[in-house]
Amino acid sequence: MTEKFTDYLSDNAREASINHLNISLATGIQLQLALKQAHWNIKGPSFIGIHELLDEVRARMDEHVDVIAERIVILGGTADGTLEGVEKNGKLEGYPRDAVHQDTHIEALKSRMVQFVSLVHEGLKEVGDAGDEETADLYTAVSRGVSKDAWFIGAHHTQAKK
Repeated sequence: MTEKFTDYLSDNAREASINHLNISLATGIQLQLALKQAHWNIKGPSFIGIHELLDEVRARMDEHVDVIAERIVILGGTADGTLEGVEKNGKLEGYPRDAVHQDTHIEALKSRMVQFVSLVHEGLKEVGDAGDEETADLYTAVSRGVSKDAWFIGAHHTQAKK
């Protein structure tokens, strides 16, 4: 570990948090890329609204990923946002390259966002049990934000029922 700025945490708590945060970082980067892929390629009756929404969601996801990476460094770790780190630690399936219709993108994004939130909740429990309440708070904020954005995106599905 490099220099740490959290003397109040045990080495075990710090290591548990760094490990889970790096998985969240890699998975968050995968989600960032999926959002951009959809933004560039989406077509359908709600194109412009969704196209613009995806830029807003991507900007918020950028903030979440940045906070996660900064927390890793604060804890004395190295934030691994390299291509190799994302391939090794990311938990999302590859994004469908041939997706075009808005419903296909909406479903692909929504499911990945929900999966990311589930991963964040696992981390929240793990780091909380290890005694790192600040990282647990970070995960709570990320979960709240990504869940809300999943709802915003999911609401655009043209097959929504009454």
